[in-house]
Amino acid sequence: MAHIKLNNEELPGIVGLLNYRPETARPLLDLAETLLRGPSRLTSGEREIIASSVSYWNQCHFCHTSHAAAAAAHLKSGLNLIDDIKAGLPNTPVSDKLRALLHIAHQVQGNGKNVTDEDIAAAREEGATDTEIHDTVLIAAAFCMFNRYVDGLGTWAPGPNEAYAEMGERMAHVGYGKY
Repeated sequence: MAHIKLNNEELPGIVGLLNYRPETARPLLDLAETLLRGPSRLTSGEREIIASSVSYWNQCHFCHTSHAAAAAAHLKSGLNLIDDIKAGLPNTPVSDKLRALLHIAHQVQGNGKNVTDEDIAAAREEGATDTEIHDTVLIAAAFCMFNRYVDGLGTWAPGPNEAYAEMGERMAHVGYGKY
């Protein structure tokens, strides 16, 4: 049960919080839609991997698992991607560029000042553009906020990966704030 009385205690994670305060939900959903599904040279699947990875590093089970399920839906990879993200993607073929961007995201997750000129240069060497670096930093920063929102208010989350399959499909193919 959440730390506050929600309108619908059956809604997990951020879903219950968005239902509680629709006036704050709209800009948060618009931000998620723009960052994860808007125009970008990074695929939506890659951006969901970044969001899920940051959420895992922040120990936010709901956000990690739901966004990994969305990545799996985009990439048609199956729910095994959820656990592979936790392990650092040893079994998922991702580009060296995405790995360099994930390194930057991990630095941001710890503290934005942890990002170094060398981290940026390494991403550029792998073909990352300034816009892709910008968007990676913004996704990482936004998901630190989303994770703290979800966990700071003590929301509940389903445990098993399979419980997120439908949500991941909806996030990937319908979008944020449209369900």
